[in-house]
Amino acid sequence: MTMIALIITIMRMLTTTTISHDHGHHHHGGDPSAPWPMRRMTIAAAIVLFALATASLIQVRSGEATVVTRFGNPARVLLEPGLAWRWPAPFEAAVPVDLRLRTTSSGLQDVGTRDGLRIIVQAYIAWQVQGDPGDVQRFMRAVQNQPDEAARQMRTYLGSALETTTSAFDLSSLINTDAKQVRIAEFEQRLQAQLSEPLLATYGVRVVQVGIERLTLPSVTLSATVDRMRAERETIATERAAVGRRQAAEIRSAAERESRVLQADATVKAADIEAQSRVQAAAIYGRAYNGSPQLYNLMRSLDTLGTIVNKDTKLILRTDAAPFRALVEGPTQADAAK
Repeated sequence: MTMIALIITIMRMLTTTTISHDHGHHHHGGDPSAPWPMRRMTIAAAIVLFALATASLIQVRSGEATVVTRFGNPARVLLEPGLAWRWPAPFEAAVPVDLRLRTTSSGLQDVGTRDGLRIIVQAYIAWQVQGDPGDVQRFMRAVQNQPDEAARQMRTYLGSALETTTSAFDLSSLINTDAKQVRIAEFEQRLQAQLSEPLLATYGVRVVQVGIERLTLPSVTLSATVDRMRAERETIATERAAVGRRQAAEIRSAAERESRVLQADATVKAADIEAQSRVQAAAIYGRAYNGSPQLYNLMRSLDTLGTIVNKDTKLILRTDAAPFRALVEGPTQADAAK
């Protein structure tokens, strides 16, 4: 009921009451000069003023903005919760605009990666109308204050942004068994950066968060991914085997080099020991010769026989020549005397 209709209804009720009251006074012979008409006008004025005040008072709720329209056009935006005034209808009307956080899902989208593979991804966007008079009016003009229509149009923006953002990433950076190579957070940041500015400029909407709800692979991409992962594992295994062979060769070479060094050191030491032994033996031989030349010659002859003659040796030699002469002659008298 409009304000004018309410005032007309009140005046009709007061008129009906006045006529009935006057008829009762005339029938009973009352005083026609009684002050009832003045009281009637005062009551009527009070009711009209109360109705006007009630119709002009609006309440701005928390989490909402109220747009006051004048003949259908936005005149001003009220953001502070509480009571405010406006002209009664049909001059001005109050339209509440919800400023609370909302979420919208893109649904499953088939998009292509940078390396030419297809993935199925579903994203969501958390948004709310900015608490700014200009943004609130922009939202009113864009979707006539219909959040469902705004969500429907935002899904179109989100689908386009998904296609563009996915084309900048390889599949391995979105789906990978190695968590260090997964770049989902960067993907979401780029997606939000693509959406924030156009949604604010078009709808007066602030993008609070963008996230990935679901990410999966179609059958063709799944087969290609499995083959790629198998090839990667084979490459890693080949590289590790090559590294193992190289390390084994290095260890073997180092061992051989150390062995040659040790062998050379041992050869040098053995040569030193042998030289020292020969020196010592020569010294012993010299002392023995100086002490008894004949005995020395005899012992040397016997040593020589022991070296060149064994159990299978058959020799026919002269007995009057050294060293076999010692077998016939025996020790000399000088040797025996000593």
